[in-house]
Amino acid sequence: MNRRDFASLLGASLLIPSFSKGSAIVREKQFELNYAPHFGMFKNHAGASELDQLQYMYDQGFTALEDNELMERPVALQEKIGEKLAKLNMKMGVFVIKFDGFFDKQTMTTGKKEWTDLFLASCRKAVETSKRVDAKWATVVPGNFTRNLPIGIQTGHVIDNLKRAVEILEPAGLTMVLEPLSDNSDLFLRYSDQTYSICRAVGSPSCKILFDMYHMQRNEGNLIANMDKCWEEIAYLQIGDNPGRKEPTTGEVNYQNIFRHLKQKGYTGVLGMEHGNSKPGKDGELALIDAYRKSDV
Repeated sequence: MNRRDFASLLGASLLIPSFSKGSAIVREKQFELNYAPHFGMFKNHAGASELDQLQYMYDQGFTALEDNELMERPVALQEKIGEKLAKLNMKMGVFVIKFDGFFDKQTMTTGKKEWTDLFLASCRKAVETSKRVDAKWATVVPGNFTRNLPIGIQTGHVIDNLKRAVEILEPAGLTMVLEPLSDNSDLFLRYSDQTYSICRAVGSPSCKILFDMYHMQRNEGNLIANMDKCWEEIAYLQIGDNPGRKEPTTGEVNYQNIFRHLKQKGYTGVLGMEHGNSKPGKDGELALIDAYRKSDV
């Protein structure tokens, strides 16, 4: 056997030593893509501690973390999470830039100064949060339609708000990723092409698309084709099968094909696991990991 064949065999089968809660364990084979679990997904195995859960994610072969609630966590915990991520050489995925109303009120579409002020203040806070965990992306949702205004005027108001935001985010190297959602019909941002056009209008590396495959399957389908059409403006991807918003293999989306397509495109970013577990308890957590093993081909 030559050295190249031996190295290839070793790389395919190597189990990396790791430690959890003081006990020596073995790390499972690292996933090929940067899937990012949330806190709570593995609490039955890892316990309530966020740091122990993060260690468990690493031990199972995951290489990233996603935490929508990061901005709401105590600063001391944010710093500990950042230190743990650095120690494990894991990537930080998105957290949400939350402000009053987040996505279930009329916010950016109104053009009102009070909403803009709240949003920009949250952007400044997000920059400080990002520094503690070395985050590169943060989720932004423009809010609901303002039904008494023409759609073009609403779109203009959203673009104005986002242009103000990138003045804060771009110097810090933080990218806001706009997420079209499917939760209700009042939401202004719903489609990938709509989000694409807004990102083009803002014209900043700090304003890109979060392509959540669960929401996009519900709103427009044709996931791979639409993803490719918007690719130059996509900075972040999220996962969730439909119906049910659970792990891959539990619904109608062929995630094997999607993950294979992303590998062929050379995608090295994060894929946030923004979904629930289809089964409860430890069995459900193991089923989730197994679903990703089957899909990561």
